[in-house]
Amino acid sequence: MMLKVTTPLVSVEWLQENLEAENLIILDATIPKVGGAIDITKEKQQIKNAVFFDLKNVFLDVKGEYPNTIPSKEHFEEQVQKLGVNNDSCVVVYDDLGVYSSPRVWWLFNVFGFKNIAVLNGGLPAWKEAGYAVEFQKENKIEQGNFKAEFKENLLRVTEQVLEASNNKELILDARSKGRFDATESEPRKDLRSGHIPNSKSLPYGMLQSDGNMKSAKELQQLFSLVNPEKEHMTFSCGSGITACILALGAEASGYTNYSVYDGSWTEWGSRLELPVEK
Repeated sequence: MMLKVTTPLVSVEWLQENLEAENLIILDATIPKVGGAIDITKEKQQIKNAVFFDLKNVFLDVKGEYPNTIPSKEHFEEQVQKLGVNNDSCVVVYDDLGVYSSPRVWWLFNVFGFKNIAVLNGGLPAWKEAGYAVEFQKENKIEQGNFKAEFKENLLRVTEQVLEASNNKELILDARSKGRFDATESEPRKDLRSGHIPNSKSLPYGMLQSDGNMKSAKELQQLFSLVNPEKEHMTFSCGSGITACILALGAEASGYTNYSVYDGSWTEWGSRLELPVEK
């Protein structure tokens, strides 16, 4: 059976029912939360046959000035093939924190033209809570895939485009905490200015979630209809391009497709002293 997803989010029950699909690839995209750390005293567990998708060391611009920035099309294609992904694969991505870094992987695949991918709602915690099988992390034998990338530039914005959007008072939504947005909390990255992009609005990514799960499509629709009643283009930003993708996932799940992610996000904006900052 060749599996195809019809929504950007799938449940743990759906994944359990489709574990034997011949074209299924499960990716573990876990990274530590900003300001947090992974407990190295515990042996890492994973969903059976999951393959590790290394956001911090592989799937980024390794020579980039800022963290997590998007890799080249050629680099992404080559590294995804090494994970065994084919053009006809169905990819489900999850992380150990619920829904935190997995949307970044979902967004990257979409940027590079691959749509048959979904995020596992609730991630590994929801999978384990449901009583489904896990294994200790191991390297599974992988046959190289034939994945081909096709860059979709409309899903990505760079600083110059965001500055123009800011000057034009277009809708820019910031996924960081309200405290970081208002500059009442310091940034976790040393020597980074506090505040926000002028004319942007605060939408902390936690508002799209409940107990580690993304909210229902109906709840997300209600939220986005409040922040974007005119259904205009949305630019999503955050600290370093990770949680902005949670907003992108929420928008897609609620039927909004007119959006892009600011890849450099606040780490780049706050570092470039020539750019204006509001507090």
